[in-house]
Amino acid sequence: MGLRKRYEPGTFCWADLSTADIEGAKAFYGDLLGWGFRDDEIPGGGTYTMCYVGEDDVAAMVEQDQQPGHWNHYVSVESADEATAEARRLGATVLEEPFDVMDAGRMAVFSDPDGAVFCVWEGWGHAGAGRVNDAGCMTWNELQSARPDEAAAFYSGLFGWETEPITEDGRTVYATIKNRAGWMNGGIMPTTGTPADAPSFWLIYFTVPSCDAAVARTEELGGRVLAGPMEPGFGRISVLSDPQGAPFAVFEGETDE
Repeated sequence: MGLRKRYEPGTFCWADLSTADIEGAKAFYGDLLGWGFRDDEIPGGGTYTMCYVGEDDVAAMVEQDQQPGHWNHYVSVESADEATAEARRLGATVLEEPFDVMDAGRMAVFSDPDGAVFCVWEGWGHAGAGRVNDAGCMTWNELQSARPDEAAAFYSGLFGWETEPITEDGRTVYATIKNRAGWMNGGIMPTTGTPADAPSFWLIYFTVPSCDAAVARTEELGGRVLAGPMEPGFGRISVLSDPQGAPFAVFEGETDE
C-alpha cells in the first residue's frame, strides 16, 4: 500500500477540489473512486470535506462558485514563505500570500509564468495525503504546457526538479519530473497545436482498477470523456471531467508503493 507519513520537499503531496456543488461532487467521486467523506468546519465559515480511501485521507473538497470547478495541486516545501519569495523572483504571480491553515500547515497559491495554478504546502500537523498510488488515490500530476522547456526551467528553479525528456523522431513528446530525492514526481506534456499564449494547467491522475469501467461509469454519472481511453506505453489512461466541469484523469496500470 502507498501509505505516506511525510513528503520530501518538492513532491506533490495533496489535492483538493474547488466546486460549486459539494454534494454532487461527493456523489460522483464517492461512486467512481470509492471515497468516504468527513465534513470539517472552516473557522470563519464554510466546510472542508476530507475524502478517504478506507481510513486514509487522500484528497479534499471545498465549495466555491467564483471559478469553474477545478482541482488544486499542492507541492511540499520546507518554507512556504521562502518558496513564495523564490516563485515571485522566477516570474510567478502570487495569487495568495502565505497563510496558516490552523495547525495543519502553511500554504500559498501561485500561477506560473504561463498561467498554471499550483499551491505550496509547508506541512505541520498534516503532511499531505495519507495514501497515494493505490486505487482511488492520487498517482500522477501532469503539466499541460505549450512552452514545456520554459516550464521545466521555472519549476526546476523553484523546487529543484530534474526533468528527463522522452523523444520521438528527434522531438520531445513528454518529460518526466523527479524531485530532489530522485523519485518520479509527475510529468510535462507539450500541448502541440495550442497557441503559445494559451494558459498552461496541471492535471491530476487517480488510479483505477479499470480505465474502461471508469470511463463508462463517468458518463453514467453525468461526467464527460475529454480524451481516451489510450495506451501511452505504461498503462491505460483517460482524461475526464466531473459533472461540475473539473477535469481529471484516471490511470490503470502498475504503480509504485
